[in-house]
Amino acid sequence: MIKIKGSSNRCLFSATLGFFIGFAAVALFGPTAHKFKDAMALSPIMLGFLVAVPSLTGSLLRIPFGAWVDTTGGRKPFLVLLFLALAGMISLFLFTFLLYPDGLRPSYYVLLLLLGALCGCGIATFSVGIGQVSYWFPLKKQGTALGVYAGIGNMAPGLFSLLIPLSLAGWGLAGSYLAWLLFLSVGIVVYTLTGQNACYFQLRENNVPHAEAVATAHDNGQEIFPTGTARQGLAIAARNWKTWVLVAIYFTSFGGFIALTAWFPTYWISFFGQSAAKAGILTAVFALCASVVRVGGGSLSDRFGGEKTALLALGILLAGAVVMVVSSSFTLSIIGELVMAVGMGVTNAAVFKIVPQVVKEAVGGAAGWVGGLGAFGGFAIPPLLAVFVRAQGAGGYAMGFAIFIGLAIASLILASVLRRPAKRVVA
Repeated sequence: MIKIKGSSNRCLFSATLGFFIGFAAVALFGPTAHKFKDAMALSPIMLGFLVAVPSLTGSLLRIPFGAWVDTTGGRKPFLVLLFLALAGMISLFLFTFLLYPDGLRPSYYVLLLLLGALCGCGIATFSVGIGQVSYWFPLKKQGTALGVYAGIGNMAPGLFSLLIPLSLAGWGLAGSYLAWLLFLSVGIVVYTLTGQNACYFQLRENNVPHAEAVATAHDNGQEIFPTGTARQGLAIAARNWKTWVLVAIYFTSFGGFIALTAWFPTYWISFFGQSAAKAGILTAVFALCASVVRVGGGSLSDRFGGEKTALLALGILLAGAVVMVVSSSFTLSIIGELVMAVGMGVTNAAVFKIVPQVVKEAVGGAAGWVGGLGAFGGFAIPPLLAVFVRAQGAGGYAMGFAIFIGLAIASLILASVLRRPAKRVVA
């Protein structure tokens, strides 16, 4: 008799921890990029790529690693990504300790890009954890579980943006990277000790036949099961039109969230003349608010359904975007920022309540597509916001939020379409 290790709550703890430390692995890279710019004489375009490369790799790697969960259960891809992030963090510590600032040369730029890309692997843990948690929890509890997982995990950039100025002042650049390295190392050890695959995958690892593993796992409370390889999981998810609707909605909500965490510091400094420190705090408030409400958004999705919750949340996001466009008041813009944070956070939770329901046979593959391509908005939206500033000057900082009005309206239409098949089935 094979003893099943772990539990759903233990999985939720370990996956949340893994995503949190993975996201934290890049929290230091972007805010300290200006130090590399000064020491290596980087152009603005080179700096832009340097800041963006962790988000780019962290988004795109979500696709294959999320699909890999459908064949392994999540533990192995989680550890691979975390160790890649650890390799990047060790290298960045050595890079800064040995070379910063006098030893840096422009010729080291490509190496720095590579190290940033390695650290970005930590962000890709998101889609892995989505699949791992989904296989552990029954459908009726997945909204709450995934809301907790993603909400707490997404707090990492907000929390660490508050700590970065203190660490740089107290320990310097190399010392800060060492502190982040130790934090990541401890987190990996804890995940290794606590992270377990769902029942079906544990049985398959012990060579239990598929049919018997499904029956036993179902008796132990598992409700969804994979049907093929990682490539097949991606293909199955890709053939489901609802996957692409969810990609588009998540592009607006989570891609928009990532984009604004990068854009808001510039907005507050350039449009309202705030100090860099205050702009950082306001951005951290946005990030933390969106993350916290994502937890509650999961519970709302369990209670009212993911589609209804998404419609409500996208309406809130639309209202916040309208406020940001028309506002020239500092106080009103703070309110608009918070309203957008609520709309984005709840929408993010609703999307991943829907994923395991509509693509039960390939949750990992669907989570990879949605999490990866949706998060790509964080790379694509900031240049569009900059276009408004180039065209309109300072006023473009407000008018740029018209992009989110358009994205929110399009997402509302898509979310409405997503509900129609369910209505016909009930009838």
